Amino acid sequence: MLRRSMAVVMGLPAIAVPTGAYAQVEAAPAATSGMEKVVVTARRRAELIQDVPGAVSAISGADLEKRAIPDITALADLVPGTTLKTSRATNTTLTAFIRGIGQQDPVAGYEQGVGVYLDDVYLARPQGALTDIYDLERIEVLRGPQGTLYGRNTIGGAIKYVTRRLSNKPTFEFKGALGNYGQQDVLFKGSMPINEMIRIGASVASFNRDGFGKNVITGQDNYNKEVGAARVSIEATPTADLFIRLAADKTDDDSLPRHGYRLTAGPAPTNYAPLPGDYDTRANLYKVLGHDQEVVNKGVSLLVDYTINSDLSFKSISARRSSKSYSPIDFDSLDTPLFEAPTIYSDKQTSQELQFTYTGSKFQGVAGVFFMKTNAFNEFDVLYNVAGGLALYTLDDIDGKSAAAFADISYSLSDTFNINVGGRFTEDERKARIYKRTYLGLAGSPTLGNPNAIPAAAPNTDMSKSDLNRKDTKFTPKLGFGWKMAPEHNLYGTYSEGFKGGMYDPRMDLAATGGPNTPASLIKRQGVNPEEVASIELGLKSNMMGARLQTNMAVFYTDYKEVQIPGSVPTFNAQGVVTGFAGLLTNAGKAKIRGIELEAIARVTNQLTVSGMYSHIDAQYKEWMVSNGTALVNVANSAEFQNTPKNSGNLAVNYEWPLAFGGNKGTLSLNNNLSYKSKVYQTEIIKPAGVPSLDAAVVPNLMLAQEGYSLWDAGLVWTSADRKVQVGLHGRNLTDKRYKVAGYNFAGFFNTVTTFYGDPRTVKLTLGLKF
Repeated sequence: MLRRSMAVVMGLPAIAVPTGAYAQVEAAPAATSGMEKVVVTARRRAELIQDVPGAVSAISGADLEKRAIPDITALADLVPGTTLKTSRATNTTLTAFIRGIGQQDPVAGYEQGVGVYLDDVYLARPQGALTDIYDLERIEVLRGPQGTLYGRNTIGGAIKYVTRRLSNKPTFEFKGALGNYGQQDVLFKGSMPINEMIRIGASVASFNRDGFGKNVITGQDNYNKEVGAARVSIEATPTADLFIRLAADKTDDDSLPRHGYRLTAGPAPTNYAPLPGDYDTRANLYKVLGHDQEVVNKGVSLLVDYTINSDLSFKSISARRSSKSYSPIDFDSLDTPLFEAPTIYSDKQTSQELQFTYTGSKFQGVAGVFFMKTNAFNEFDVLYNVAGGLALYTLDDIDGKSAAAFADISYSLSDTFNINVGGRFTEDERKARIYKRTYLGLAGSPTLGNPNAIPAAAPNTDMSKSDLNRKDTKFTPKLGFGWKMAPEHNLYGTYSEGFKGGMYDPRMDLAATGGPNTPASLIKRQGVNPEEVASIELGLKSNMMGARLQTNMAVFYTDYKEVQIPGSVPTFNAQGVVTGFAGLLTNAGKAKIRGIELEAIARVTNQLTVSGMYSHIDAQYKEWMVSNGTALVNVANSAEFQNTPKNSGNLAVNYEWPLAFGGNKGTLSLNNNLSYKSKVYQTEIIKPAGVPSLDAAVVPNLMLAQEGYSLWDAGLVWTSADRKVQVGLHGRNLTDKRYKVAGYNFAGFFNTVTTFYGDPRTVKLTLGLKF
């Protein structure tokens, strides 16, 4: 566990441990003049964090509490090369990019470029993946391709929620927060041993806040929060060598729909001007099938961890999860139904992982197998107010299967040099049912509220799972070394490959390309190719000046092929009038990503700690072929990587001094954190490409881009000497900066361009009690 070691290094934005592993971090004694040493078991054996090759950020639950970080999006200000944010028009759907690789479309069929895990269980869908932080031992952010050590393969990186193991003694905790915008958060957590072998624990939390803005027509909140969460676990240790945990969790998000801010004037006859309040809206859509906005996630998992002997151990991870979402998405954000989408998402997954870990004197390694079965379902109407009203209905029912075998072996050639070899074989299977049809009127389609809906024409797309099925296989290797070139310096290098299976466009419109059997439609029906990455990383970790100064540096180069880029374009009738939209999912053939990451932390005095981070990413498309009539055009020079700032940085200062309060000894901590991100694009095409459908998007895409910006956070926290009481005053975005984090470009539909802003200035008082 991270415990006090992270309290000392709380200013450090990224703690480096091996890429591709998860870290179990424990404190080790160190001289009082320097920073405490951190021991990790990321490679399944205890090592000092500065001695292991690779990079990952690990932040303890105690540090998260001390900083009062509300959710993992705030970690993007601290972790190099990382973008984490709330997806557009949602409250708890996560958009994640690491080193330029990710995916922001939550529609069924798309798989994340960055994996999200809860206690080693992969979350196959982004809905509900962004939850408030509670009951955690730590959060880890891994950069680069993952896959040779365990679990699901991911090409960009991984984010892991790791919960605490239960105590052998009865425990009870209370945490609460009161803040502006009516924030009221409470958490109750407790555990107790049933006998010497069995322990049971539970936590219940409620997170509530008024909106940052209002619906100026109805008075309803916009950007509010109403989330409930609970977790129950039972742990057993039948013998000293066997640990078993059965856990269940559920999160229910009943927040109102999050509607975007319209950047453009509304159409005639109202010609509404953009609102003065950046968090305000005029939206009219608040229900789906009479159901309020809601996102429910739940799951159950079983962990069996058995130590066979001093060198060999076995672990089994079994899980089942599901989610359901009712999402009223009002694209136009106006008080009449012009262009909006009542949407239902429903997802299921079952996974099983088996792994063996060996820790000998020279050889160490892990090997295992992984299987996952998923179903992602959604249906939505796009209600489009033209020609008397149209309901553009889409149904996606996507089955997925993934099977893999993996291994990762390290060998120590000497006391100062080791080599690492790993590999993974993955087989991904995808079957898709895609149905798309247009109905007359704005009352909706037959399954979304209008059983008597009249079709406007034959189905645009009607493909069964026997029509759309594919299987992709890939072997991805990993090679690396670690060299302790001097007592204070460790040099490492890795080469790793990643793979994400092919897919079908969930908005596939075969009528737009002449029917299901035209040459262009047959190409669509093949789907898009798998994404592939090959990454090289070289790093240097140093610990100097009697452990008072720690620095980490990494440079990386990624060859990124067949990038899966989603999009939508208007469709027209014979008179040139927009009558609908069609999916435009393409592979960008080639891209190159290179970057540098610098981290430093200095314990200037025993009370003063200063840390900093700088990240530079140069991501460029080299080949992206799209159709332009009968020709193919390379639009790479017109594109930028979305959600990938070229430069980002962070400077944190923490000062602690002893202070008694109410007769109790304790420590008062003052922390300041300043972060910066350079210009961020929300979409790819930002220059004319000579393709009319893409060129029409350039100006609106530039409207959605966010110029470089800085955020200032600060906190004052008192912690009792026995750590049973903690009181804090915290402020985030203290300069009240407005910055865009997402948006919709539907300029071809009533000139609709809407954006979503990050949180305004928030201030809260927190209290934590342990009994």
